[in-house]
Amino acid sequence: MDGHGSVGGRAAERILPRTPIGSAGRKRVLAVSTTGGHLAELRELLPRMLGAEGTADWVTFDTAQSRSVLAGERVRFVRDIHTRELSAIVANLRPAGAILNSGRYSAVVASGAAALPFLPLARALGLGCHFIECATRTDGPSVTGRLLGAVPGVHRYTQHPHWADSTWHYRGSVFDNFHPAGRVHVPRLRRVVVTLGMNPYPFRRLLDRLVELLPASAQVVWQTGVTDASGLPIDAHRALPAHELSRAMADADVVVAHAGTGSSLAALDAGRMPLLVPRRAGWGEQIDDHQCLLADDLAARGLAITSSVENLDLATVLRAAGFLAARRSDAPSFDLL
Repeated sequence: MDGHGSVGGRAAERILPRTPIGSAGRKRVLAVSTTGGHLAELRELLPRMLGAEGTADWVTFDTAQSRSVLAGERVRFVRDIHTRELSAIVANLRPAGAILNSGRYSAVVASGAAALPFLPLARALGLGCHFIECATRTDGPSVTGRLLGAVPGVHRYTQHPHWADSTWHYRGSVFDNFHPAGRVHVPRLRRVVVTLGMNPYPFRRLLDRLVELLPASAQVVWQTGVTDASGLPIDAHRALPAHELSRAMADADVVVAHAGTGSSLAALDAGRMPLLVPRRAGWGEQIDDHQCLLADDLAARGLAITSSVENLDLATVLRAAGFLAARRSDAPSFDLL
């Protein structure tokens, strides 16, 4: 589930129940993330960064996704930050200061705009500071990543080696966690999952196209996010808990998704290679065309089938059905500086 939005529309700071985090001598970091794809990525990458001995507490926004994904973890919720929302960044400075001054942490690892109040303060306190750029940024850094370049001592990491340089370090990709795992024969579509994540932009074109294409006999789970599904003959869910969406994906013949990192990771984690249909900026479906680049990257890895809305047809959906993915047992470590 990509994108973000606060539960109840207000900032919160709470701690969810969790299991013991280990002995005091173990390395502990603060993981700070925007929700959606950023949170899904950092959740996947953190074990590769910390190894068996590392432990982490979390800071993120209060959403259905974060509550589901981080159930059992120690989590502090702060005000959600929408695209380039300076007031929310300023509002989070006070809770960031309180959390960082607790003395609990040796380092902060962050992803997305949620990093902006935390990493400069953490650096001023002498903590290790690490910013992980989202895998969707295939051709260069985000605004957040560029802004953090002005803070001395913040280490920045790209997940794409072709734009790594002396200021952006490459340690691997979140998608190194998966590999193609063959295909099962699917003679007809019985179960389909369609997910648009929680991206803040609508993607009605894809819903309209799929309603035309998918057979009436297929059982379809529709996770539509902010997209208005009124007038369509579907049972639309704005958001589904992560475990419920994962179970539906694992049972599906095919997963059709926008090309967001969170939705892609959810499908791969459920053992399904997704059919990715990127949002396009020219249609007001995203601020740029980075989803096209991510879809191409995953297709090159053999981890996705891709199509545009215009070229999507039933033959493409059937061709994508039955492709499997699996976790790698030998995923490389993601070593921080």
